[in-house]
Amino acid sequence: MLPTNAWDEFLERHPEAHILQSSAWGQLKSAFGWKSDFVRVGNCGCQVLFRRLLLGLTFAYVPKGPVGKDWSKLWPELDRLCRKHGAIFLKVEPDWWDGTDLSAFFPGFIPSAPIQPCRTVVVDLAGSEDDWLGRMKPKTRYNIRLAERKGVVVRPGDSLADFHRLMLITGKRDGFGVHALAYYQRAYDLFSADSHCCLFEADFDGRLLAALMVFTWGKRAWYFYGASSDEERNRMPTYLLQWEAMRWAARQGCQEYDLWGIPDFEESDLEGQFAGRSDGLWGVYRFKRGFGGLLRRSAGAWDRVYQPGLYRLYSWWMARRGGEPG
Repeated sequence: MLPTNAWDEFLERHPEAHILQSSAWGQLKSAFGWKSDFVRVGNCGCQVLFRRLLLGLTFAYVPKGPVGKDWSKLWPELDRLCRKHGAIFLKVEPDWWDGTDLSAFFPGFIPSAPIQPCRTVVVDLAGSEDDWLGRMKPKTRYNIRLAERKGVVVRPGDSLADFHRLMLITGKRDGFGVHALAYYQRAYDLFSADSHCCLFEADFDGRLLAALMVFTWGKRAWYFYGASSDEERNRMPTYLLQWEAMRWAARQGCQEYDLWGIPDFEESDLEGQFAGRSDGLWGVYRFKRGFGGLLRRSAGAWDRVYQPGLYRLYSWWMARRGGEPG
């Protein structure tokens, strides 16, 4: 309902907005099965993504929004837009942390499962680099320095083909799905054009050992995608990669570095089990916990149902498939 340039101007007045509410993210998702639209009422608005289903029906999704305050005025406009697009339901996943009672903000909604990772580790980039190191686990500090001593070199790169090759290796090794090369290329092209993304590569003796893509928006940075080869892992290239990505994010003006995605368990369970588990995201948690960040959990997601019968059918089908599309 808003042109893209008007939405971009709106976001400029809201530097606290999440990167998933940026029009660039909408363009990325629009290239891979979604349609993006925007709604704004006064000082509140959101980007809505629509995923086409069968028979002209859709699934509507607001990732990490709305942006701004006084959401109550936004819901009627969102309802009209969703019905126009034939949405079975609308899922809203606010950019808030757990601990806040959101029921008053979502009249007529029901709590639901989020699409984005529920739990994460957020590293504080305040202070000096020595302050960051001081907040890290001793083994992580050691591994960063070890990688430097063992000749690992981290530099910005631009070969998405090499990055995707590493993603395929990592996905097979760790058992997670990998996007097509075109997806990572599109994400890089969209966000790096305005310095909101950087691809870092860790090399040793001319060989690519690991790589990651870091994204920034406002005062926050996110580690969305990372991969490593099966070679020379004893040189700890992934630790130096994260370190250099954090340094770059701080130079971009970021105050937080979100490591994006760990097992959804309470801290006591995470700390009690990580040493003995490597399934799922447990190995990821063992790595990420070392950077001295704060464990955070999202406030969840809320669904507004327009067609109850089809909503139940859709929920059953997604449960069989193992989750909704991201």
